[in-house]
Amino acid sequence: MAEQADHTARRVLDEARRLVDARLEAWAERMAGEVPGQLGEALAYALRSPGKRVRPALLLSAARAVGGDAMAVLEVATAVEIVHTYSLVHDDLPCMDDDAMRRGRPTTHCAFDVATATRVGFLLVPVAAEALAEAAESLALGAEARRALAEELFEAGGIRGMVGGQWLDLEAENRQLDLPGLMAVHRGKTGALIRSALVLGGIAAGATTAQLDALRRFGEEIGLAFQVADDVLDATATTEALGKTAGRDAELAKSTYVGLLGVEGARAEAARHQALAITALTDAGLPTETLGALARYIVSRAS
Repeated sequence: MAEQADHTARRVLDEARRLVDARLEAWAERMAGEVPGQLGEALAYALRSPGKRVRPALLLSAARAVGGDAMAVLEVATAVEIVHTYSLVHDDLPCMDDDAMRRGRPTTHCAFDVATATRVGFLLVPVAAEALAEAAESLALGAEARRALAEELFEAGGIRGMVGGQWLDLEAENRQLDLPGLMAVHRGKTGALIRSALVLGGIAAGATTAQLDALRRFGEEIGLAFQVADDVLDATATTEALGKTAGRDAELAKSTYVGLLGVEGARAEAARHQALAITALTDAGLPTETLGALARYIVSRAS
């Protein structure tokens, strides 16, 4: 059963990577043509950043889980990945987490400069908005669904989501958070966009209110599981395996699940959130094969 789940997760992630990478390349070429000079080059560089494409895979799978067509919602998944890309560009800046490597290559501010990378992050937000608007147009969504898409994505990317979580994370450096405090940080910084990807997939595919609630619950739990697994990897994996600098949490004196619970305790906490995520789906009568396989991957991944 575990082997089948792993195969399913690999298949879904490979599909999402292939489809979304093609759309990101199209946006990279478009930005390089529309924005002159180094800034256009840097925008294209950020958009071409390789990745696992977990959030698009979750979005496409959520759409399928409620009976939708994954190909029809592809541009929504692309918009989510563009928002994720902006968050990484800014997260890596010297004033934030100060990372020189991301996804196995120099971060945007190292490949160019800090001012350029800062502008790239800001510019990627309207690029994501344009992608989302084009998706809504192609889906022929009504005004209410269009508003719901925009609110969901940009709330997740703003002060009540990633930005607020990043602020709490910076404020918490050099002091020890308790478990509720740590969860509050990562519900925003990491979990908000993961939750949003699932809800967006549901909205774009015409999910019912009950189905959206289940996808939201699944996303909240698996978003926390993702961060717990990240903390374990930061403490146990190598820089080469991660594609980014290992051990940065300790260097920055950040509170982590490993610091609070130990490696094995953190792994148990990730498994707990994984189980709660699956329960959210089964309680609503939604299929668990694909989303469950992705949940397993998120908890057990090696990078």
